[in-house]
Amino acid sequence: MPRGNNGGQLSLHVRAGALTNSPIIDVWANWWPDEFFAAYPPVGDLYRRLGMQTRATLGIGDLVEEATDGDVARILISATVFPGSPSTNADVAEVVAAKPSLFSGCASVDPRDGMDAVRALREAVVKDGHIALKLLPFLYDRSPNDAIYYPLYAACVDLEIPVLILTGHTAVLRPNDTGRPGQLDDVACHFPELTIIAGHAGYPWTEELIALAWKHPNLYIDTSGHRPKHLPSALLRYLNSYGQDKVLFGTGYPVMDYATPLAEARALDLKPGVLDRFLGGNTLRAIPGLKV
Repeated sequence: MPRGNNGGQLSLHVRAGALTNSPIIDVWANWWPDEFFAAYPPVGDLYRRLGMQTRATLGIGDLVEEATDGDVARILISATVFPGSPSTNADVAEVVAAKPSLFSGCASVDPRDGMDAVRALREAVVKDGHIALKLLPFLYDRSPNDAIYYPLYAACVDLEIPVLILTGHTAVLRPNDTGRPGQLDDVACHFPELTIIAGHAGYPWTEELIALAWKHPNLYIDTSGHRPKHLPSALLRYLNSYGQDKVLFGTGYPVMDYATPLAEARALDLKPGVLDRFLGGNTLRAIPGLKV
């Protein structure tokens, strides 16, 4: 169940004087209540290793408060489904219902469930109103070009929703092979209509991911998991030049708050108009179902 602070009273007040003309959108946030970190110990171990235990205890009230501090207009909040997960599509639907002016839901399914996963995705979109699918391939020990995912990709095309796929190293103690960006080439070639948002910037294979984003019109890069001042230099050059329409702002919440990365984004040496595209405009174009 979603939890609020001080009795659960939730509100969002956007400050005057925001520094961008485009709404600020977080394309990659996770609904990970504190029970999640016990249900999937590798993530709990990661947060402890990074000294971020307090961020593993945040509730919905904390998320709304931090979004308010950052003038965030919309958050795509995701489920993370595996056996025994406390972050289901129904849980995320409750979060969205608690603050629909701020949250849009992103579905998760376990691709090992075959056609049951396809049916679960359709239910999450039609019944729960989720507008995207997120996949963390390391959870399932299958790379994103494995046949196990293809029925889900076809369903995303049919449902006219994007798929968000984790790329780059896993951070948790799982093999990195599932995050190699080059594997998305097979997917994008087979499903040219599918909108793919590659999460976590593909690091340390960022240049490989940039090449794919240039090659495939419907493949985008999101920066979640990386504070803007630490973005790979190749990605900053891409964002500030021929990739200014292909890079999306994301945090990987709860790994970071909003005020700090947004201040860092505004401090980047970007050409006129690029900051607006990065912080929200590109996401609105990539995900037509996202409303602000």
